[in-house]
Amino acid sequence: MAERLMTEYRDKKVVIVGLGMTGLSCVDFFMTRGVIPRVMDTRIIPPGSDKLPDEVECHTGGLNTPWLMAADLIVASPGVALATPELQAAAEAGVEIVGDIELFCREATAPIVAITGSNGKSTVTTLVGEMAKAAGWQVGVGGNIGVPALELLKQPYQLYVLELSSFQLETTYSLKAAAATVLNVTEDHMVRYPEGLSQYRAAKLRIYHQAKICVVNEQDALTLPETGKDSRCISFGVDSGDYRLGSEHQQLMVNQHPVLAIGDMRLSGQHNYMNSLAALALADAVDIPRAASLQALRTCTGLAHRFQTVHIRKGVRWINDSKATNVGSTQAALSGLKLEGTLYLLVGGDGKAADFSPLKPYLSGDNIRLYCFGRDGQQLATLRPDISTLTETMEQAMRDIANKLVSGDMVLLSPACASFDQFNGFEQRGHEFARLAEELG
Repeated sequence: MAERLMTEYRDKKVVIVGLGMTGLSCVDFFMTRGVIPRVMDTRIIPPGSDKLPDEVECHTGGLNTPWLMAADLIVASPGVALATPELQAAAEAGVEIVGDIELFCREATAPIVAITGSNGKSTVTTLVGEMAKAAGWQVGVGGNIGVPALELLKQPYQLYVLELSSFQLETTYSLKAAAATVLNVTEDHMVRYPEGLSQYRAAKLRIYHQAKICVVNEQDALTLPETGKDSRCISFGVDSGDYRLGSEHQQLMVNQHPVLAIGDMRLSGQHNYMNSLAALALADAVDIPRAASLQALRTCTGLAHRFQTVHIRKGVRWINDSKATNVGSTQAALSGLKLEGTLYLLVGGDGKAADFSPLKPYLSGDNIRLYCFGRDGQQLATLRPDISTLTETMEQAMRDIANKLVSGDMVLLSPACASFDQFNGFEQRGHEFARLAEELG
């Protein structure tokens, strides 16, 4: 009875804050339950506003405080911080504030694999989804990647695999994951978290609160539950952990037993081997047949814009890692990287108030050149001024690099920054890198 009441919205005044794909999925969710919500967005012409049903009132260009204060339930977009004064006032007045993931968790009946982390979560989410598909399971994959979670409720699935951001987890209370992971915790979105890394980590760790199994990173103590390692925890790591790299990093191993040679995988790079171990641990936790999981690891090629080889010519490799929108992601790309010639590393954009100094250890040696561009290019160039070239745009940097390349060199776009100072998103930045690589290579 309590559960039925919790998911009964018919008599509630609902306000949805933020449109786009997620906001539209929330509108549809309520409309199919006989509730006509109100919608607001700080943007004057928000994406998706042309798709709203005529009967849905929409306020744009700011937040409508009277609507918020009159609501019984506010569904906030992940992009709108709970610290926003208007939302704080509504919360203090007793208005319930949730996100779309909370709505999803109240309705979902199949087991949920929940994945978060500063880096690698899209890759791991995709891998677990492919493992389930290889086993012939009906699996719904979405959340912070691809399909909004609420859209997954429209058809029956045996398993849900959700990528969840810290923003989404802030407004999620009813998640009871069959298996959950925090892959890693490094500085990101510090503008959103003024109290620093501990505040950001606390949002991530909410994923474990009612989880049956917690998959933790043996190399990153920040991924452990707040109370420390407990009986729910399974670990993955490079040289240690229940799931680890073995035989001098040439094998994926589970409990000391080799299960797959990395030479049989199409993914490459130590960060991707770690992602694969985490995915395998999650898949095992929800009883996806091991043979199907290993078959998926043999065939998966990785995600676009994630350490993706986009051009090879005259012995020079051009790598698009545009999805590296924070420092930790660029560290992952550079970790264990080996090449014969010189690495030309492209970094820059909007650093989101991050500390770039953790990159310094990866910039040593004589076979690296740093090209810095965009809003925080100058700050990045101070990491190692003797090898840095500062340009206004990525294209200017690439044209300068093209004249210096010889066989054995690598050009790597792994920016450590968001792209919105000069691009519509990391996808556009990655596509532009690939286009220029073809032209200049």
